[in-house]
Amino acid sequence: MVGNTDKPAERYPLELDVAFKKSYSRENSDGTLKNVSLTGAFLENSNIDLESRDKITLTLNLSGRERLLSATVVWKNQRGCGIQFSPFNNKDIQIVDDLIYFLESKRETRKDVLDNIFKKVS
Repeated sequence: MVGNTDKPAERYPLELDVAFKKSYSRENSDGTLKNVSLTGAFLENSNIDLESRDKITLTLNLSGRERLLSATVVWKNQRGCGIQFSPFNNKDIQIVDDLIYFLESKRETRKDVLDNIFKKVS
């Protein structure tokens, strides 16, 4: 990452259902990705077996396409865990970047719609 490493990456609100599993596991668990950034996200889940430093693989369904993304658990609490993405190549980075771009576009569209409504009302 380029830039000031002391400042956390900007977070974007999100509610995306995902499947995930520990790197050595065969069984998927379900969770929800929340507040995503270029470097990581909060994974809300009820899997109490996850521990800090566990390597996981996320399965995301974006625009009808299944994407796999690797991550490492950084911390956990009763609601879920903080994960740090572990991109292997530029394609992995592009998946997260595309997701954030989609979220930003959606947020701007909602803002434009609200602005138009407020203009008509006033």
